[in-house]
Amino acid sequence: MSDDEASEIRNLQLFSGMDDENFSALIRGAYVQNFPPQIELFTEGETSDFLHVVTGGSVELFATWNGRETTMATLQPVSTFIVAATVKAAPYLMSARTLEKSRVILVPSEDVRAIFDADPTFARNVVTELAHGYRGIVRTTKNLKLRTSLERLANYLLHRHANEDKADEFELGIEKRRLASYLGMTPENLSRAIRQLRPYGVEIEGSGVTVTDAKSLRAFAKPSRLIDDPCS
Repeated sequence: MSDDEASEIRNLQLFSGMDDENFSALIRGAYVQNFPPQIELFTEGETSDFLHVVTGGSVELFATWNGRETTMATLQPVSTFIVAATVKAAPYLMSARTLEKSRVILVPSEDVRAIFDADPTFARNVVTELAHGYRGIVRTTKNLKLRTSLERLANYLLHRHANEDKADEFELGIEKRRLASYLGMTPENLSRAIRQLRPYGVEIEGSGVTVTDAKSLRAFAKPSRLIDDPCS
């Protein structure tokens, strides 16, 4: 790994405040790999050999059962994933694949566990990362269980609207098929929900979204800090 690549992940919250010697030991066996689109990085059930850090492109986490597949999350740079499996030396509960040409840093899991025992700051960072992930799961579960599919779509669009500085026009940011899976819907239900949001000032054509009445959309969606705020 180059010095620039090491510096890139050194600035992540997971590695902040670590002893320099321990950080060097952590990444001594790490390496960077470039992947083309639609390459599976690992499969659920496999042994967690590496902690992954996506530094370029995007990665989809997904799961399968009985011939069905669902999107769990889409990761953008710079972010770590599969921390829990790495720390527990447990099998992956999800699979991962690249959505586009991506650059991923792989840190051997055995080195992560060794430094976890040796560096208390790193150990606290890991616990914080796991706590953040757990709270994210709670928010996602509340979103799925307490809201209708139409309300889930409305809140997703409000989130995208806010991320685009409340621009009247923006992109969905994800393929409709994957968006439907992420929101716990079928593609047919998503198409129906898109039509049902028109009275609330939303028009979606292809991947383009136009919001003509954000106030009406917000009044319908009823966003909640305890569901929709990733910092809560």
